[in-house]
Parts: sequence; C-alpha cells; structure tokens
Amino acid sequence: MKNLFFKRNTFMLLFTFFSYVIVGQTIKGKVTDANGNSVPYINVVEKGTSNGTLTDDNGMYSIDVNTIPTVLIFSSMGYTTMSQKITSSANLNITISESDVSLDEIVLTGNRSKPRTILDSPVPIDNVSVQELKATGQTSVDKMLTYTIPSYNASSQTVSDATAHFDPADLRGLGPSRTLVLVNGKRKNQSALVYVNDTPGKGEVGTDMKSIPTAAIERVEVLRDGASAQYGSDAIAGVVNIILKKNINYTEVNASTGYTSKLDGLNASADINHTFTFADKGFANVTFGLDYQEKTNRAGTPGADGLFGVDNQWTRDNPDLGMTIGMPEMKKADFFLNAEYPISEDTKLYLFGGFNVREGTSFSLYRTPYWPGVPTDAASNPLYDGVGDYQGFQPTFETGINDNLLTAGIQFKFLGFNADASATYGSNTVDYTIGNTINPSLGANSPTNFDAGGYGFNNILGNFDINKSIDAVSFGFGVEARRETFEVTAGEEASYIDGGAQSFPGLQPGNALKESRTNVGVYSTLDWDISEKFLIGGAIRYENFSDFGGNTSWKVNSRYKINDAAVLRASFGTGFRAPSLHQVYLSNIQTLVSNGTISNQGTFNNVDPIIKDLGIESLFAETSKNLSIGGTIKASRNFSVSLDYYRVAVDDRVLFSGEINATDDNGTVNADVQQILDDNSVTSIKFFINAVNTVTEGFDFVLRQRNIEAGAGKFGINLALNINKTTLEGIINTPDKLANYKEQIFSRKEQARITDSRPNTKVLFGVDYNIKKLNMALNNTYFGSVKWQHAVDPTKDQVFAGKVITDLSLRYAFTEKISANLIVNNLLNVYPDEVDTKGDVVTDLGGRFKYPWEVNQFGFTGTTLKVGLSYKF
Repeated sequence: MKNLFFKRNTFMLLFTFFSYVIVGQTIKGKVTDANGNSVPYINVVEKGTSNGTLTDDNGMYSIDVNTIPTVLIFSSMGYTTMSQKITSSANLNITISESDVSLDEIVLTGNRSKPRTILDSPVPIDNVSVQELKATGQTSVDKMLTYTIPSYNASSQTVSDATAHFDPADLRGLGPSRTLVLVNGKRKNQSALVYVNDTPGKGEVGTDMKSIPTAAIERVEVLRDGASAQYGSDAIAGVVNIILKKNINYTEVNASTGYTSKLDGLNASADINHTFTFADKGFANVTFGLDYQEKTNRAGTPGADGLFGVDNQWTRDNPDLGMTIGMPEMKKADFFLNAEYPISEDTKLYLFGGFNVREGTSFSLYRTPYWPGVPTDAASNPLYDGVGDYQGFQPTFETGINDNLLTAGIQFKFLGFNADASATYGSNTVDYTIGNTINPSLGANSPTNFDAGGYGFNNILGNFDINKSIDAVSFGFGVEARRETFEVTAGEEASYIDGGAQSFPGLQPGNALKESRTNVGVYSTLDWDISEKFLIGGAIRYENFSDFGGNTSWKVNSRYKINDAAVLRASFGTGFRAPSLHQVYLSNIQTLVSNGTISNQGTFNNVDPIIKDLGIESLFAETSKNLSIGGTIKASRNFSVSLDYYRVAVDDRVLFSGEINATDDNGTVNADVQQILDDNSVTSIKFFINAVNTVTEGFDFVLRQRNIEAGAGKFGINLALNINKTTLEGIINTPDKLANYKEQIFSRKEQARITDSRPNTKVLFGVDYNIKKLNMALNNTYFGSVKWQHAVDPTKDQVFAGKVITDLSLRYAFTEKISANLIVNNLLNVYPDEVDTKGDVVTDLGGRFKYPWEVNQFGFTGTTLKVGLSYKF
C-alpha cells in the first residue's frame, strides 16, 4: 500500500508539473457531408505526425496542433481523404465528400517510419473505434475485442484462483504471451500473474486488459501479423495498440447497469471523460471510472458427490454441493490521463498513463462436511459453532490488483529526422487473501482469513526513435532499453505452516524472491515506394537479454495496388519471445485435484536445484517464422472485402508441464521424483520447460457493406471469419532422469489445451440499422467447437459443439447531448454443451461443474440485459 500511495502521488505531482510547463494551439470544428449531415468517426490527423483525433457522434472535433500554419488530413473509410491548410486558430468546418475508392483510414501500428492507411499497409490491420467496442455490451476491453475481432479470444474463467480475475486473452490461439499490447504505441507492462490453473493459456503471462478503461479509448488498432522485428519480444501473434482519446471538445458522462436472466450478476458502472486545456495550447484528457460486478452461480446439481462417493442427507439437502461457479465479485476504480503540449513548431511534450485498482472475490471448492482432513468438531474448527449439524464452509479467493502505467516523452526534430524520446514505468501487483477457511493443523487457534502473499511485476523502459521520409523512401531507427523485475511476497506463517490453509496454502518464505533482468534492443526499418502502386519494406531488430543472450529478428513485406480500390500484400519474417521472468522464477503449492484425489501440488522454478538435478535445462527464447499473404478490395464506397492467409511456426515453446508423479509412464516408481515428493509433502510436481514446436495457420476474412437504403433509414452488414488450426510438429527430448515421463510432462490433456481449447472457427455476422435518432444492431457470433482431451484415456475425450451467441443493441438519441441504450447479450440464452464425464468423476469434479471450465468458449452466464445513459456537454 505504501508503494501504491507513493506511485499515485508521484503520478499526480508529475501531472501538476507537466500542466505548468507546457502549452499548445487548438483547432476545432465540425465535419459534414454534402447534404449537411454530421459525419462521426472521421480521422483528423496533423500531417507528418501521429497527432490525431476522431470526430464525435455529432461530427465535432478538436485537435491540438504543434504550430500554425500546418495541414490537417481528414479521412475515413467511404470518404475522400482531404488535406486542409490551417493558417489560424479559428474554427474550421469541413464538408467531406463520399468516395468510390480506397480504404483511407490512417493507422499508426505496423509501420515505425510513417503512418499509412489500411489500404496502403503491407500487413493486415483492424481499426476498431470505441463506439464499436461499446456496442458489444461487454464490460472490459478483452471481451469487447472478442466480439469484434474474429481471431481474438477471451472468456471468463471460474474456480481458478486469481486467473478468474484476469481471463487469458490471445490472438490466433497462440497464447497470451505471444500478443504484444501497446498503449499509444508504447509497450504496456505484463501482469504479475502466471495462469497456472487448467484454463486456456495455462503456464503463460499476459497483459491485464481489464486495467484500461473503455472511456479513455479512442480506438484499438490490431495488427494481425508477427512484428518482433519492429517491436521486439512477445509480438509473434501480432500487436494490439490501444489509442487513447486526445483533445475532444466535450465532456461525456456514462452510467449503466444490468442483470442476468437469472437475476444475479448485477453490474453497475459509471465513468466521466473530460479534456482540460491549459496554457492556451496544452490539453489533458482525463478519465475516471467506477465499476461493480456481483457474482453469478451456474454450479451443477448432482445431488450426490461422485468425487468422494457420498450420497447422504447433506448432499440431498445441498444438491449443488455448496458450490459457487460463475463470474467473480469485482469492484474496480480507474483513472487515466493523456496529455500533450506543443512547445514549438517541431517540439511536443506528452504524458499518458493511469492506475487501476480492483478488489475481487472468487470461490474455491466448497469444503463439505466429509471433506478429507478438515475437522468437523467445534473444538477444532473455528468456522463451526457447535450449533446444529456441521455444514462445511465455502473458502474464498480474494485478490487485490493494482496496475499502474506512466509514460512521459518528447517529440522533436533531430538532425533533420522526426525524433521521439520517452520513458515508461509500468507495474502490476496481485495480493492474495484466503477467506472463510481454516488451517486444520492449528485447530481452534486457526485464523479464518489469511494473508497468503502475492506477486508483483514492473518494468522501466527508455525509448528513442527517429524516422524520416525522403521522396519515396521512409527510414526508421530506434533503440529500447528495458529493466524488468518479478517479485514474490510470502504470506503469513499461518497460511502455509503444516499443510497450510484449506483451498490455497500461502506462499512460503522459500517461494519469496525478487529477481530482475535487463535487455537492450536496436531496430531499423526501411520502406520504398517504388511507384504509386508498388511498395517494398523491411525491418531488422537485435535484442540482448541479460539472462539468456541475444536474438536477431527480421521481416520483409510488400504491397501492390492493382488499382485505386484493390491491393495485394505479403510479408515474411522471423520473431522471438523471451521466457518471462515469471516462468523462470515462479514456485508455489496449490490445492488441486491431482492423482484422482484432493492434494497439494508443487510448482518448482526453473533455477531451483531440485529441477536442475532432474536435468531440466534453463529456459531460453522461443523463435518463430511468420508468413502472411492477402489482399483487400474496395469495390465501391460502401463495399469492402479482405482475405488473408497466415502461417506461424513457433519452435521451443515454453510449457507448464503436466503433473509429474512418482510413477512414470511405464508404471515404474522413479526414486528421484519420489524423494522430491516426500521432502516437500506434495503428491506431484510441475515445472516450466522448452518442450514443443507448433505450426498455426489459418484465414481471416472480412466483408463490409454500408449505407444500404431501407425505408427512411440505412443499414449495414458486417461479416468476419477466422479459421485457425494449430498442430504439434514435435516434442523435444526429455531429460535422461525423466526419459519415461513424456506423457506426463506433455499429456494429451495439455496438448489439446494448445491445439483445441480455443475455437478453430469463429464467425461474426452483424447488421445495423440507422433511422433518424435510433440505431439498432443485431450481431451474431459463432464460436466453433472446442475439444477437451483426457490425460491418458481417449475414450473420455469430449467435443463441445459450436454455438451462436446473439447480441441486440438499441441506442436512441433524445437530443444531441443525451442518449440511452439497451443491450441484450446472449439474447437466446445459449449455454455450452454440458460436461459428459464418461465415467470419470474428476472431469466434472463429482458433478460440481455442469459446463466446461477448461475449454471455455464464451462463458456460461446466459442472457444479460444492460441499460445505459450518456450525457455530453
């Protein structure tokens, strides 16, 4: 808390100082079409810079420019790009004409020398406005992107410790670790959490996408191509670049609330976004938001406990076996800032970042009256007062999550180049409290709430980038220096001593550590417009890490314009991903279903002598080869279609191993492993290892038709498809001491988690209709089938069929300032297929889980209704 207090106050002091030392000039106005109608969501960019904004719902815009005179570029899909010279700060109203040609939206991601339009780009990029994100009705950026980008997936997790408060997300099913997240083009810090439970992305580390408030976002650019040669480690699958709002000319207040059809899961949120101007020309766009989420419960109701073979009066009185399975409880507060100040014609200071604070409560397995190892008498169990029959208890897993980000920088001219120098600090902490439980070994003296320790991660980055365009050639060069720190804090002694607290033994002093590493990366890019039609380009980057050495990644790409409305594009390159510090140093003990019973399972880190004695090598970098071929056609002003093929081969993927028991795959007891289990009072061990090569290939298809006349209004159609398949190309040889453990290190169950835990097919089909003040949208998302594989028995595998989720959105503008919306998510109340145990009680934990929890396609909340109100002034 002291560190958080210090960071918050430091953040505010920096903002106050920044406010007093920077200035700027503001251009405001309105964009209309030839009929005088307001045109929303037009890109407004200062020529030759990345400084830009969007027009609002009423066509209004406001942008701070570096100097006057300057040139503003107005662009959007379906409209002719316009350049307007600015000679004064007077209001500038623009009439923009409809276009019969290209995709003119300017994007910043994927090219580090100069911004390009989507049509000009040699790689596929999606540009998703905040209006599209909000129309999904989802409550966090990761879920919003799931329903707008076919190749992006995130779904709610349950009974999975802290993972339930993050929800792993990825592009193209390549795992959370292989998607790089940027904010305003700068690297966002990863979370402190490793997903160690049986969920998609198990064993990986992602970025906390719930930490960025939607109200602060202008748009999200998604680069669907490997980009390690430009951005460094983690960009194997692609890049998500979150662009924050800039100098908008209105204040917006939003409030919403909703319930599920089962009258649980209450959600209430409110946020405000406002731009402050200062020193005549400077601006600071500020967002503050609050959010509250109640739990949901979709537990199974077996009426008898198949896990323990119990069928008695208690199980009949409690058919759900006391379980709470669904969305966790969550309270959230966030603050975000995006500020700029032009000092002169060529120089601009900027500052952006924010903090996010979340308190969450998820639920562990209910400790039934017959739970092994738990005392049932009042003298030994503080949760039982001796009145009536003993009923057991429901342990809670409570998390305190803090995410902080702060970037300060300056853009200026340097030896004739456009230069950008910046420094970034980012951190994420996760603190654990285990509530409503006991440590049986302490008897009546046991606490019922435990500080179980926590994890922390932070990085400090320094960036210096330059670029310049000379005639048809654009050149870029940059250097990045980064220091990362991963910290594990031990819990209180009562949380781990003698077996520890029920549901989650606390982190022990032996787990506690603070480890850091540094890396330096240098890159260069070159684009050559050989002609107006033909572009070739490339990038190369060398990166050196203090803990495992260096890597060189490269990329070549090209784009050919068949005509003004159609292009072909292709790219090929190499990439890499450094193993995260978390994967190198994580160690803990968890209470899980292991070896067919409830037991403690130990994770040993990669530098532990125990692991080294077993012959496990030090983790090293994954490498990749990325190929992308595709094209885009803009047949008319209102019709566009694109198709892209991709192939991503990843070698030496870091895996979180399966459960290693004393008995190997051949049924022989391994004395070395048995000794480790005995010495550490665990029934199985796990570790991280470079162990598999994979190939992922697929297609992305997007079709859009807009402005179809229908009565007094217009409607549009959007169809998007992703077909994706990952295959295992080879499993690396295991160490000699574990030569007969291949099936345990990488079991059938873990193999399917890589190849089949995400839908291999996903289709988005939506229609929207606008008539006067009313906007209506009906969106259908098909989540293809997923497969769960039993660890050893193929006859117990299960395929969960594909399902269509239908969402309805209605928005009505009472005035230019006030609008209301109604959103129904999962209108038809669709649920995944139910779990079929096929005789294995561990699959659904004795009937506790009705729906799949390891290969979750879209959650199992059912229908949710949400109403909201927006006020602009």
